[in-house]
Amino acid sequence: MAPPAERMKTMRKRRRRQGLRELRLVVSDARSKTVRRRIARQLTRLRPASEHDALAWIEAVSEFDADEVW
Repeated sequence: MAPPAERMKTMRKRRRRQGLRELRLVVSDARSKTVRRRIARQLTRLRPASEHDALAWIEAVSEFDADEVW
């Protein structure tokens, strides 16, 4: 069997031929106490009026259809 790095290289080539590309995302870990404290601090700084405007805009431009089945 080929080494793991070679298998990954082969898999990436196969996916590229299929028109796919690997994407890696790094996100904050919501289980971390540090991250949760940072989020809580940021929430206290939100201004309800401006957040309402932002949400209203998102809803206005959204194409979401509650009846649509995925």
